[in-house]
Amino acid sequence: MTLRIIQGHRPIPGPSQINIVIDVIRAFTVAHYAFIKGVEGIVLAGNPEEAFRLKQRNPEFLLAGEIGGLHVQGFDLDNSPERLTKRDDLEGKYLIQMTTNGVKATLNALNADCTFVTGFSNAKTTAEFIKSKFGATGRTGAVNIIASHPSGDDDLACAQYMAGILRGLNVPSADQTMERIRASEAAQKFYDVNKPEFLAEDISLCAKEISSDFVMKVNRNTVPLIEKVRVEGGPIPVSAAHFVNAVK
Repeated sequence: MTLRIIQGHRPIPGPSQINIVIDVIRAFTVAHYAFIKGVEGIVLAGNPEEAFRLKQRNPEFLLAGEIGGLHVQGFDLDNSPERLTKRDDLEGKYLIQMTTNGVKATLNALNADCTFVTGFSNAKTTAEFIKSKFGATGRTGAVNIIASHPSGDDDLACAQYMAGILRGLNVPSADQTMERIRASEAAQKFYDVNKPEFLAEDISLCAKEISSDFVMKVNRNTVPLIEKVRVEGGPIPVSAAHFVNAVK
């Protein structure tokens, strides 16, 4: 297994077998909690125009994301995992997600046999899944772990944590990684009482590890779609009928 950590959301040079895209604060923490809350799939949009176009053609989908960390006018959800966990209307829904770093990095990382996304909350499950399904059989070639924030230590800490698991070293520890996420520059505005749009509770969720029975994999058959893949078993079926209008 050849591991490489890349920081930033620019296009990934050259094909690889596996790309893992990390956005701890907050896109793929939101995605993880959305699936826990019953969301069926998450369509990725590269810009607001594309997001609204997808929404227009699929009015039952929910728009989620941010620009500069802030709620986008016309979106149904912002990029807060705390606010998302308070919703009780997500069961069976599809999201359209657009964010500054994580989604952009993912759309630039589709030149791999498999592309996974994660925050810290599902990082251990994702790394262990990849190691068990690919590494143990000797089938894993190049693996890129992409810390999507160009300079944020939160994503880099998570990338190094996952690399440690994949290499069988388990260094740095989960506790060390959590501490770096909480202390990262990206996290500081969430503790600022003068910025009520950012919730300290978001960082608590972003720096919390959850035992899950699924990982998040990007399906490219129609539009880029994050779907759940069970740790034990194959991918959960997603009805392509929902996406016919989205790709016209």
